[in-house]
Amino acid sequence: MSKNNVEQILSIAKNNGILVDPTTVKVNESGLDFLAIFASTIDGVPWVLRQPRRDDVIETARYEKKVLDLVSSQLSVEVPHWQVHTSEFIAYPILAGTPMATINMETKNYDWYLNPESLPELCIQTWAEALVELHGIHDDLARDAGIRVKQPSEVRESLREKMNEVKRVFGVSQMLWDRWQKWLADDTFWPAHSALVHGDLHPGHILVAENGKVTGLLDWTEAEVADPSIDFTVFYMLFGDTGLADFINRYEKAGGRVWPRMHEHIAEMTSAYPVILAIFALKSGLEEFKIMARQALGVDENGKEIS
Repeated sequence: MSKNNVEQILSIAKNNGILVDPTTVKVNESGLDFLAIFASTIDGVPWVLRQPRRDDVIETARYEKKVLDLVSSQLSVEVPHWQVHTSEFIAYPILAGTPMATINMETKNYDWYLNPESLPELCIQTWAEALVELHGIHDDLARDAGIRVKQPSEVRESLREKMNEVKRVFGVSQMLWDRWQKWLADDTFWPAHSALVHGDLHPGHILVAENGKVTGLLDWTEAEVADPSIDFTVFYMLFGDTGLADFINRYEKAGGRVWPRMHEHIAEMTSAYPVILAIFALKSGLEEFKIMARQALGVDENGKEIS
């Protein structure tokens, strides 16, 4: 972030009554949608100051505000409380806790706060409990708050349409395409219910205390009432079949709603992650994500399958 960008954000903050101590400013450029500054005010209160990177993010932020207004009153864990929200600037006091991991932009990997090889049991348990709370928020409350609500059949059809779009624009390997179509056609995989999901629940969006307890959840732009399995896919990618089996068991014991082929369905949903990556690449126009999407889809820049 340039010095001018930083000064502009601090100036906007000042105009909104947030007087930043310039010696405390720390810039975070890892966010894909927002430029972010962490800084304390002159009276010692730490804040997050965010500025949209692209025009499409402005509408997304309006939607996220609706989600935050709902979940803040329904969850035991903390979520951001936006005290300033305009088309050019968002600001809120920093939540307690530390991200479980942060994305290292150079290595394209996580820098972990907690050791992923031995996550505290308290972390896994409170992670599962937070999901149970979130997924238990009634559809009517979400609808009344202006949040997208998709019935199970609509979730499936929406995913089918996205797959077709991604295949048309990027191409997709035959093996991956056949896997997706088999999964889409088999009713036995799919849940008969929808739930309010976070939609992008990776370690960078999960705040934890020193003992590992999950204390907060960040970045709600993808939240909607949809297939609950989407909130398990990153866990599965990180911790595999054994970790997922334990996590689903904790989720069920805490009151979460499960179904017979939930574990297998989450694995198949994870195989469709390249679709999410490709859709984001199209929406953002970011070339590096188009490259990543093609790699995940198993095709080259001409849409030809990589042998």
